[in-house]
Amino acid sequence: MSYTIFTDACSNLPNSTVAEMDIRLLPCSYSMDGEPGIYTGDLDSFDSHGFYDKLRAGSMMKTSLLNTQLFIEHFTTELKKGQDVIYIGMSSGISGTFQASKIAAEELMEQFPERSVRCVDSLGAGLGVGLLCCRAADLKKEGKSANEAADILDKEVKHLLQFFIVDDLNFLKRTGRVSGATAMIGNVLSIKPLLWGDQTGHIVAYKKCRGRKNAINEIIELFRQRTENTEVGRVAISHGDCPEDAKLLADMVCKIAKPKEFIIAPHEPFTGAHVGPGMLALFFFGTER
Repeated sequence: MSYTIFTDACSNLPNSTVAEMDIRLLPCSYSMDGEPGIYTGDLDSFDSHGFYDKLRAGSMMKTSLLNTQLFIEHFTTELKKGQDVIYIGMSSGISGTFQASKIAAEELMEQFPERSVRCVDSLGAGLGVGLLCCRAADLKKEGKSANEAADILDKEVKHLLQFFIVDDLNFLKRTGRVSGATAMIGNVLSIKPLLWGDQTGHIVAYKKCRGRKNAINEIIELFRQRTENTEVGRVAISHGDCPEDAKLLADMVCKIAKPKEFIIAPHEPFTGAHVGPGMLALFFFGTER
């Protein structure tokens, strides 16, 4: 039986990829300077430069969890069609949204015992979630069932690597990722922590680098160490309004390996507000976290 792939709008996938792989995006609610809004995942219409300029100017964005009822409404539509469901969500280590999806799945499995509703914890965010969605679409094309695909994805999550740097630690300070003292000292001394999603899906410092150039070089060195051969699958880069750095990083990746597919995109606004302008991230499958 076929299945429908759901994920959050903040999975950062380009519109063409979403359409080609038939991935359903769930809307994300937020408020910008007190004005409510909804991000639907339409990356083609996202004015990334304008958004990150607002953050540079001091605008404040607050994001909301996706609630259980939202999941129930969207999943039920597909279940009534006889479709199974796979939902791939943002890390449970940084958001309560995944738990809401689990509650919805348990309730719906009681209503539709003949169907399967599987929730996969990406232990990541942004294009980390997006790459897993692409993998789910691959498995669907191969004829895997929802349960078979979800089991494979649960195993492959351990090999999904996500490394990123930020330009201003104050954005992470606002969301409690670093302390106020750490942010102040880091910004004054130009210390750029290289961050990653660890084994539990929490965002933690992997290494402290002096200066942005050194931090980018460290990301590419980790890519070199963590890839098992030069023929790699999908690789993805997202950036907070720094396309030149994204291109530089992509060129450096291609000197090491030959990705079968490369996704480069501005980092969407829902999680972009938490990392700020200048964020640069690399996502790929490699050795176990």
